[in-house]
Order: sequence, then structure tokens, then C-alpha cells
Amino acid sequence: MDTPAVEVTDLVKRYGTVTAVAGLSFTAARGAVTALLGPNGAGKTSTIEICEGFRHADAGRVRVLGLDPIRDAAALRPRVGVMPQSGGVPTGVRAGEWLRLLAAFYAHPLPPEALLDRLGLSAVARTPFRRLSGGQQQRLSLAAAIIGRPELVFLDEPTTGLDPQARMATWELIGELRTAGVGVVLTTHYMEEAERLADHVVIIDHGRVVADGPTAALTRGDRELRFRAAPGLDVSDLAAALPPGCSVTERDAGQYTVTCADPDEIGPGLVATVSTWCASRGLLPEDLRVHRRTLEDVFLELTGRDLRD
Repeated sequence: MDTPAVEVTDLVKRYGTVTAVAGLSFTAARGAVTALLGPNGAGKTSTIEICEGFRHADAGRVRVLGLDPIRDAAALRPRVGVMPQSGGVPTGVRAGEWLRLLAAFYAHPLPPEALLDRLGLSAVARTPFRRLSGGQQQRLSLAAAIIGRPELVFLDEPTTGLDPQARMATWELIGELRTAGVGVVLTTHYMEEAERLADHVVIIDHGRVVADGPTAALTRGDRELRFRAAPGLDVSDLAAALPPGCSVTERDAGQYTVTCADPDEIGPGLVATVSTWCASRGLLPEDLRVHRRTLEDVFLELTGRDLRD
């Protein structure tokens, strides 16, 4: 189909005098993972809850699989999976019972036992939800979100509390959803997770979109040479030894970065120059490496480094 999985246009949401979402617009495609990123208080939760039909917008237009998430809620319910960050499962229900109950509401659900096994939950299938570990509860919530074979799934912090093995299994499952043509809208505070999984990234801050594009396009940029050494070094003679168009700065204490206008200058020759300079001063550079721009770099550049409530 040509209609996007999610289409948000000029969305506004207010809580009293506070504007949580201030004219936000983005599109999430079918068969792709879209990461909605932002610091705490940026408006992510309000935006997602409006898309899920749990909140009303004050202004703007939202379409989910081409439909209005509130007016067409009954039609969307069997087509959309929702994984909340926490809650949503009766605390006394057993894991296996919960999935079998949910499966009964769908015409062609995934087999509950196979899903339990896939997510490493077979051993706790008879355990009440309240007695599951945090990671097991997360995996059960993920299973509940996808058991109905949705066309679109909202995943809110899907790997919080998971160990490395469970996180990897979750990433693989999300990749399989994409391959199957499912639209995935993901919120996460793990920039590595977003960079690994997302085809498209939308970064919001103060209720507005500050970056929107394919992940590779957002992280495209000049390479840098980074190394660690004693803080406060006089690097003026190192700067003089660098090729034209290159410079060296101490961004943080003891953290040195060499950048060049021509990214092709970042190569073996430049590494040798820096190494020779360090050796001539009896310095042993630590973590000397060529660094490419990451999604975390982009996120911090756009939203700042200050802590927020």
C-alpha cells in the first residue's frame, strides 16, 4: 500500500499552560523501523500516545495506517500492536495464559508456545506476571504486542532491563518484523540501539522536530582522529605539523580531536603524524582511533549535553 504506517502533521498537545508537542510532523513508513528520539520531556510519549489513540490532539492531523486513531480505533485495534514501557498486564496472570488469551482475539495469531520459546519465556510460562523479572516482563510485553501479526507495532523502550542475549534476540525479532513488511515505531534512549535498528530517525526536542531523515544521512559527516593523553597539552606544534585544512582541539580534559576539511586526510599518514608527535614528547596516546560521526553525536549536538528533569 502507498499510505504510510504513521503520518503526523502539525501535531499540537497542551497540558494546561504547558505545550508538550508544538507543531510536530513526521512520517513512518511500512516495512521500516522509525526511531522517535528525544530527551526526557521532549514530547515523545505524548506523540506516541496520540498515535496509539490513547490521547486526543489539540491540533494537527494524525493518521495510522491511513485511519484516524480515535475515530477508527475499532478498525485499527486488530492491526496495530502496542508495547508499553511498563504495565498493561494483570499482575496475577501467568505468562502463557496471557498470550493464549490474547491469541484468542485474533483470526491468525502467532502460536503462543512458539513465541514464548523464541523469547526465552517457556520456562516461566506458568509464572505470574508479578513474579517475572523486569527483563522477562519486557519480553512478555513484546510478545503480546506482536502475537496478532500486526501491520504496525509501537515499541516503547523495548530492551530496558534486558541482558545482552535477550537484547540481541529482541533486535533480531525487530529485524524480522521489518522484513515481513511490518512498520515499527521505536522509542529508545539507547542511541546504539536506534542506530543499529532504525531505517529512519526523527529527533524531537521541546515538542518540535529538530532532525528527520534516514539514519545513514544523519550520521554522515567528516571523520575525526581522536586520542586521549594528559590534559592541557600545548598542541600548537602538532597543529603546525598537520596537513592544510586540519586542526586539533581539546574538547574535554585530556580528549583530543583532529579534524580535517577533506575527510580523505584522515588516514594512515595522519595517524603516523600524531603518533610521532606523541612519541617525541614521551606521551603514550590512549584510544587512538579514527572516529566517524554517530547517532549519539548528532543527538547531543542537537539537544545539548545538559541534564534534564
